[in-house]
Amino acid sequence: MRDINGDDTLVGTLDIDILRSFTVIADIGSFSRAASRLAKTQSALSMQIKRLEELTGHTLLHRGGRGVTLTSQGEKLIGYARDILRIHDQAFMDLSGRGLSGSLKFGCPDDYAVCFLPQLVGEFTQLHPSVFIEIFCGTTQQLHQKLRRNEIDLALVSVEDKARQDVLRTEHLVWVGQPRSPIWDTSPLPLALSEKDTFDHKAAIKSLECLKRPYRLVYASGSLAGLIAVVRSGHAIAVLTKCAVPEDIQELPKEAGLPDLPTLGITLAFSEGNKDPLVEKFASHIEKTLPNII
Repeated sequence: MRDINGDDTLVGTLDIDILRSFTVIADIGSFSRAASRLAKTQSALSMQIKRLEELTGHTLLHRGGRGVTLTSQGEKLIGYARDILRIHDQAFMDLSGRGLSGSLKFGCPDDYAVCFLPQLVGEFTQLHPSVFIEIFCGTTQQLHQKLRRNEIDLALVSVEDKARQDVLRTEHLVWVGQPRSPIWDTSPLPLALSEKDTFDHKAAIKSLECLKRPYRLVYASGSLAGLIAVVRSGHAIAVLTKCAVPEDIQELPKEAGLPDLPTLGITLAFSEGNKDPLVEKFASHIEKTLPNII
């Protein structure tokens, strides 16, 4: 194809909708979950990816038993796709007057911040670059206090009743230890736990007492970084949410002889009477995005 000056031009163009589908599939690692998030059928997504692969002349996704992963060419395209979508969305929001602005205060436990905030906040601020989000980390109990005092607008919090209708996803509590220091065989069992009023602290103590397993508390803190540091030192084991376990420490298997721990639900909580449209929009984004984060 040639332009009016006789120069060669690109035959194809990268469709915005197809690029958006491609990035969501890459982020989630699953056609079925991406289809649910995008409100499309799996066959429609497959056709879009087939069209994109035909257009680029490369296989972009590996489909295997462990889900969907990017090929080397897919890795190359994903960076361009994110840039194109960001610029497209910013231009559309700015020119259509639909972009949001303002600020909000958002609370989140440390472990959920590590696992979920990059995607939750990153995607939202890409769509609404004029929004400022101030983040406060703390335990669920501390965040509820801040909500009651109207010090924050909304927060991700843990709940013990994972069957509640407002639960957005669930996370398992797990025992973790330093692989090179198998101290989980010692008695009394050395523990590093969060503060006394937290779900993970109470679950650990209750389960050990039910098993009549002797223990001693060597470290207690609301700091996730502090708990992980103690575990890395090999001086204690700890209880973390499964999503927050770093690669260099070990989720302890059943063979360690430790009691089962509960699964927590994650939901949103709001300050009293808060009806700010910006807060509602961010909450809606979390409700849509959080269940699909891997």
